[in-house]
Amino acid sequence: MTTTRSDRPVNGHAHPGKSRAAVDPTRSAPRRPDHADGGGKQPPAAARIVAMAREQYRFVTSPDGRPYAVALDGPNTALPLRNKGGLRQRLARQFADAYPGEVASQSALADAMTVLEGLAEDTDPVPVHLRVGRDAADGIVVDLGSTDGRAVVVTATGWNVVDRAPVLFRRSGAMAPMPAPVLDGDGLAKLHALLNMDEPTFHQLVAWLVAAWIPDIPHPALVCKGEQGTGKSKAAQMFINLIDPSPAAKRSQPRDEKAWSRQAFASWALCLDNISTIPPWLSDTLCKAVTGDGVVDRALYTDDDVVVLTFKRVLALTTIDAGALAGDLAERVLLLDLQLIDSDRRRSEEELDATFEVVRPAVLGALFDVLACVLAVLPSVRLESMPRMADFARVLAAVDQTQGWNTLGDYLATSANVATDAMEGDPFAMAIAHLVDQAGTWQGTAGQLLEALPTPLVRPPNWPKDATRASGRVKRLAPLLRSIGITVDDTQRSQDRHRHRLLTLARAAPEDETASTPEQAPLWPEAAPLGEGRTQPEQP
Repeated sequence: MTTTRSDRPVNGHAHPGKSRAAVDPTRSAPRRPDHADGGGKQPPAAARIVAMAREQYRFVTSPDGRPYAVALDGPNTALPLRNKGGLRQRLARQFADAYPGEVASQSALADAMTVLEGLAEDTDPVPVHLRVGRDAADGIVVDLGSTDGRAVVVTATGWNVVDRAPVLFRRSGAMAPMPAPVLDGDGLAKLHALLNMDEPTFHQLVAWLVAAWIPDIPHPALVCKGEQGTGKSKAAQMFINLIDPSPAAKRSQPRDEKAWSRQAFASWALCLDNISTIPPWLSDTLCKAVTGDGVVDRALYTDDDVVVLTFKRVLALTTIDAGALAGDLAERVLLLDLQLIDSDRRRSEEELDATFEVVRPAVLGALFDVLACVLAVLPSVRLESMPRMADFARVLAAVDQTQGWNTLGDYLATSANVATDAMEGDPFAMAIAHLVDQAGTWQGTAGQLLEALPTPLVRPPNWPKDATRASGRVKRLAPLLRSIGITVDDTQRSQDRHRHRLLTLARAAPEDETASTPEQAPLWPEAAPLGEGRTQPEQP
C-alpha cells in the first residue's frame, strides 16, 4: 500500500464566528480594545475579557454538555473554559499583557466565563474526540497530542500526517505527545524484538493495537498474563504508549466507580497493573467500558442538573492468574501469555525505554500501514458465525486476509481457555458443573439449587445468599457454563399454583459442545492477496 506524508494543513474547514479582527492565539498580547468613550473610562474588566475571547475563539458545547473554546487561527483543539490550563487561565495572562499594571480579578474572570458559557450553549452540540476520531470521509484521525495540533489521518489508501486535525480533539493532563510515524519496512520486527512472546501471540497483539485506533467498535481488554519475571507491566506500558501515550500509562485499581469514570474520561487507553482480585462492581464497570459505558454525573457548576458521560475505552490489565476474571469480563478479553525472560536476555528498564523511544516512530508507521490495509478490506469481511466480540473478530479477519496470519483462529481458541480459567476461579460455577456432571440434567427453583449445592466450609464473598441472588448468578454464569458444554434454561414454570421459575441445567449433546473451537469455515469472499499489506488495493 502506498503511504504518503503531507505537511500541508487540512483546509476547507469553516470557522464559525471568525471576523477580520481574529488574531493568532499564540500571541502574548492581543489587540487592546479602544476606550469606550474615545479616551475616557475603560469598559469593565469582564467586558474586555469577553471581547478579547470572542476575537480569538469560537465556542462550542460537546454532547455531554461541556463548553469549550476553539481557536479561530490555530490547532483544532477544544479548550475547557475553567479547568487548569484552559481558557480562563490563558485569558488572565493575556489580560495582564494587554493592560500593564492591571490584573483581572477572580470575579471578573468568573463573570466572563459565564457569558462565554452562554455563547457555547447557543450552538448545537458538536463531537469532541479524545485521541482518536473519524472524519467526514470516514477516515480515522489520530491526534499526535503536540502543541501544533498535528494529526495522522488513515484511510483505505494509506496514511499521512496533517498540520491541522480535521476533527475536534480535546486534551487532558493524562495525555502525552505521540511521535510522528515514519516509513520503515521493519517496524513490526523492531517491536517484536522488545517482547518475549511467540509469533502467533505477537500477531494477536498487532491486531489488537490496530483495532485500538478504530473508535466506534468495542475493544476486548488486553490481559498480559505470566508469572513474576515475565515483564508484564513493562510490556503493557509499551502497548498503551503506542496507542495513547501518557505520563501515567499504568494505573492502580480504582477505589470506586466515580474514581474510575474520572480516569476513563481523561484517557483513551488505560492499563490497570497487577490485578489479583476484581470486585464485582469493577468487573461490571470494565465490561461496560469495553462495550460502551454510561455514567450519570452532576453537571459542571450546578446543583441539580446532570450530564451523561458515554464512552468506549481501550483497556489493558496485567495479572498472574486469569481466574481472577469474572465471567462477563472473561468473555471480553484477549489473553497474551508472556514467557519467562532468560537471565542472559534480561534488559534494564532504562535500556528498554531508550530502545522503545528510538523504534517507536517506525513501529507506529508499520501499525498505521496495517490499519490502512484493514480499512481497505473491512467492508467486505463477513463472518459465518459471530462470536461475542463480533466487531473485533471482523478486524482480526481483515488482518488475517491482508497479512496472511491466523489471529482470528488463535483468538477464538484462547477465548475458550480463558472461559475455562474463569470457571475454575468461581466456586459457585464449579459447584454447578459438578452437580450437572453427577445428575446429567437437573431442574428446580433457584432456592432448590442452593439446597442441592454443597455449601463451602468458608463461604466465598460471591456465593449467593438467597434464591434471588442465586438466580441472577446462574444467568450471569450461563455463557461460561455454555463454554464447557452446560446449557441453562430459565423459561419454564412450575405446574403448581405458585408458578415458580424453574432452572434447567443440562449437559449439551456432543455435537453442540463449544468448549473446543470448531474448524472455521471461510470467513470472507475470495479476494486477491495483498502481499505484505503495503500494496495499494484496487479501488472501485
